[in-house]
Amino acid sequence: MTIYPALITDALKTVRYPGNGKSLVENNMIEDDIRIDGSHVSFSLIFDKPTDPFMRSVVRAAEAAVKAATSPDVEVAIGTKTRMAAPEKPQILPGVKNIVGISSGKGGVGKSTVAANLAVALAAKGYKVGLLDADIFGPSMPKMFGVEDETLYMVHEEGRDWIEPIKRYGVKMLSIGFMVDKEKPVLWRGGMASNALRQLISDAWWGDLDYFLIDMPPGTSDIHLTLVQTLPITGVVVVSTPQEVALADARKGIAMFTGEAVNVPILGLVENMAWFTPEEHPDERYYIFGKDGAAKLAEHQGVKLLAQIPLVMGIREHADNGAPVSVELQTAPEAANAEAKAFGTLADNVVKSVEERNSALPPTHKVETH
Repeated sequence: MTIYPALITDALKTVRYPGNGKSLVENNMIEDDIRIDGSHVSFSLIFDKPTDPFMRSVVRAAEAAVKAATSPDVEVAIGTKTRMAAPEKPQILPGVKNIVGISSGKGGVGKSTVAANLAVALAAKGYKVGLLDADIFGPSMPKMFGVEDETLYMVHEEGRDWIEPIKRYGVKMLSIGFMVDKEKPVLWRGGMASNALRQLISDAWWGDLDYFLIDMPPGTSDIHLTLVQTLPITGVVVVSTPQEVALADARKGIAMFTGEAVNVPILGLVENMAWFTPEEHPDERYYIFGKDGAAKLAEHQGVKLLAQIPLVMGIREHADNGAPVSVELQTAPEAANAEAKAFGTLADNVVKSVEERNSALPPTHKVETH
């Protein structure tokens, strides 16, 4: 006899699913993959879950029904599939409220110094803060926080082991600098660097944080793509000096984040090294790199100017000594110097910008690749 798909379907109409008494056809349990090759028949049945208690009996009943409608000599092969969706991957950083990237179009503009001081200033204001040094090829946070020789340990939480961030000045901090020889360059291909970065994010016990700051590498690279593909970044703070060559690169950085493919909001610009002030003459200003360049760029781009940070030798000295200058906001807030207070202003403006962004825009989604 000639076997055709409709004959198979009609036979399966007679098979009832014990769970509700309806036929396999009524339950839409027949996959559209019926194959007939002479006396060989194959198809798949769809169940709601892989642990369906009636699966084996239904498969046997379907096989018997096909043989009864065709011939006992017909070879019947029945596969099974399930409708149950794959379990969702656990959310990365579930206890983090806001993820803020600190970026710059080029190196040498003080991005890491701004990131370190912003983190410490936020902690001084009572926020729970984490800081990830994502500058894989030039990690500087261990030096700035005075923890170059610290050893990382594991902590057991929620049934598994995690990397425990170093805590200093009220900030939880991790850096690839803890995992490599500080005297040798990091010679990794892009894929290796991206994998290391993902591990620092997803395999570390960051806990509950109000702000998770990411000190990004300068420029635009695959590390930036890894970050936006791994995390839903709330927004980005762009750091630049006033000089035109830095501003040109800052424009490219802004374009990268605000482009349709990435679509991460810009929280604002920071003009670093806005002017030079001798510590002996705090009222004097010398515009070594030009005047108000980042301020004008912020106005032109329609974004906030979050702060203008002066070029003061004390900022560099504090960083080199492993204590960001904004630590003064924690130890002696009333007596803090002008540069520490400038970072305090930056922290206030970042908080305000994040709140405005969250009230006006939907949450950022991770960039999906196809």
